[in-house]
Amino acid sequence: MKDLTNKKILFIICGGISAYKSLETIRLFRKNKAQIKTILTKNAKEFVTPLSVASLSQGKVYDDLFNLENETEMDHISLSRWSDAIVVAPATANSIAKISQGFSEDLASTVILASNKQVFLAPAMNVRMWEHQSTKKNLKILRNYGYKIIGPRIGEMACGEYGKGKMTEPLDIYNEVFNFLQQNSKYKKIKALVTAGPTNEYIDPVRFLTNKSSGKQGYEIAKSLYKRGFDTTLISGPTNLTIEEDIKLIKVETAEEMFKATQKNLPTDLAVFSAAVADFKINKKIDTKIKKKDSFIINLEKNVDILNYVSNHNSLRPKLVIGFAAETNDLDENAIIKLNSKNCDWIIANDISKKNKGFNSDFNEVTIHYKNSKKKKEKLSCKRKSEISEEIVDRIVSQFN
Repeated sequence: MKDLTNKKILFIICGGISAYKSLETIRLFRKNKAQIKTILTKNAKEFVTPLSVASLSQGKVYDDLFNLENETEMDHISLSRWSDAIVVAPATANSIAKISQGFSEDLASTVILASNKQVFLAPAMNVRMWEHQSTKKNLKILRNYGYKIIGPRIGEMACGEYGKGKMTEPLDIYNEVFNFLQQNSKYKKIKALVTAGPTNEYIDPVRFLTNKSSGKQGYEIAKSLYKRGFDTTLISGPTNLTIEEDIKLIKVETAEEMFKATQKNLPTDLAVFSAAVADFKINKKIDTKIKKKDSFIINLEKNVDILNYVSNHNSLRPKLVIGFAAETNDLDENAIIKLNSKNCDWIIANDISKKNKGFNSDFNEVTIHYKNSKKKKEKLSCKRKSEISEEIVDRIVSQFN
C-alpha cells in the first residue's frame, strides 16, 4: 500500500447512509500512516458516533462550531491550515449545495470556505437527486472553483433504486488523494514566480502614472500554484489584496523595483508575468510637489521590459515563461506579435475594454496562445478570476508533467 507518512488529512463526514463507509476510509488512511482529524456534521452523528471515528482516526473529532474547547485548542482557520488536503465523504446533495453557495453555518462549511487546501468531495445520494439540475449546477460551480469530485458509482441504492449516486469505495478515495499528494510533493521542488498588479511611475512626490489593474488575476494564479504544491513567490505592485502567509510576497511600487525584485528571485522554473507594468516612466521626476500655478511638460521614456529580459536571458531563463497581453483591440493579432517578439512560451490575452471583465473586475475571459504546441490557441470563457486561474494552472501542471 502507498505510504502517507507525515501527511495530514482533514476528514469531513456528512449525514448520509454512506457515512459508514467513511469509517473504512479513515481506517485505510491511518493504516498507511496519515494523520487524521475529523469533523462530524450534526446529521452525520445520526449514522456514526464520535467515539467510533476517534477510535479509528486516533485523532481529534470536531463537531460544534461554537464549542469553546475546540476553539481554544484549534480554531476553524487553523484547522483548515493544518491539513494537506480535505476529504468530504459522504458529500450529500445538501452539503454540496451549501458549499457551492459559500454558506458557513457550521464548522464543516466554515472550514471548507476558509480553506486554502485542495478539497475532495465524494458524493453520495439517491440517483434522482444526483440527476437533478440543481445538483449538476452546484457540482459545475465547485469544479470551476477547483474542487475535486470523486465518483459517484453506479449501483443499487440503500432505498432499493438503481443508478448513479453510490459513494466511491474507500480504496478508490484513498488512491485519488494519495496521487494528488504525491504530485504536490513533486511540485514543492518547482519554483514559481508570479508578478501581479499595476506599477506607479511618479511625476512628483504625490502624483504618478498608473493603470486600473487590481492584481486579482495574478494573486489568484499564485494561490492556485501554491495549492498545487509549487514553491511560489509573488511580486506585487500596489494593491489592496492579501495572500496566504506561506506564499512569499514581495511588495513593490515602480517597474524598476519590480524588475530588481524579479532579478533577485531568479533562477526559477516557472514565471508568470501577469502584472500590468507601465510601459513608460517620467524622464526626470520632479522632487517637490508641482503647484497649480506652475506650468510643466512631462517627458516620458520607455520603462524596463521585465518579460523581455527574463524570456531572453541565456542562463536564467525559466523552463516556462508566460506573459499577459491586456488589449483593447485586435486581441489575437497583438497577442501573437507579443508572443514572438518577447520570446515567451505562452501569452494569455484578455480584452480590457469591457467593464464587467478584465481590469479591476472579479471576472475575466482569456485566450492562451502557445508558441511550441500543436494547439496554437485556446479560449477560456468568461468566469471568475479564481476559476480562470485554476484552468491556467491545470495547463501548467500538464506542461510540467
